[in-house]
Amino acid sequence: MAEAVRATGRRALVVPTDITDEGAHAHLVEAALAEFGHVDGLIHNAFGIPPMDPLTTLTLDGLRAAQETNVFAPLRLTAAFADALAASQGSVVMINSAVIHASQPEFGGYKLSKGTLAHLASSLATELGPRGIRVNSIAPSYIYEDVNKAYFDWLASEAGTTHEEIYRQKAEPTDLKRLATAEEVARAALFLISDLASAVTGTMLNVDCGEFHDN
Repeated sequence: MAEAVRATGRRALVVPTDITDEGAHAHLVEAALAEFGHVDGLIHNAFGIPPMDPLTTLTLDGLRAAQETNVFAPLRLTAAFADALAASQGSVVMINSAVIHASQPEFGGYKLSKGTLAHLASSLATELGPRGIRVNSIAPSYIYEDVNKAYFDWLASEAGTTHEEIYRQKAEPTDLKRLATAEEVARAALFLISDLASAVTGTMLNVDCGEFHDN
């Protein structure tokens, strides 16, 4: 990805970071400021997959491990970058999930994690707003990219049907009758983190081709 960025004539810095390690957080902030002199935005996209079983069957250790990556790391990283973001009047985007709008037993741990992240983003928007820092979230549903394409292949083989039929089933609940692409999700994040959304904070933007409507 860094090479792709550099190919456009832009600068890119790669800093391998354990986002559950606060010492690594400090190093990431220092490295970013040393390279660029300022930080305009912070996007939280790391994700630890929670156990995909009913909540009442899960061990707390499995849930804790997911929360470390999905909730506590975004909290501590945002805190670490807060001074730099305040200096640039920058913004934060949390990548959430449309799973928060659904309720299925196997997604209980997933929804718990992303629901907590939604409340975190809302609280940080209130806390950091007086410093000029905006905090927003996006909630994609199924994104039609390599991982889900392979997942649809697996579902099709299990059901004895075609990839195209699985796609149709997943797209059927949406208003547009299709699934969002990775590029469309990226553009939504770009909108929220940029000055185009300068008066938008504390909100969650669904990127789901109209599968869920917020009332």
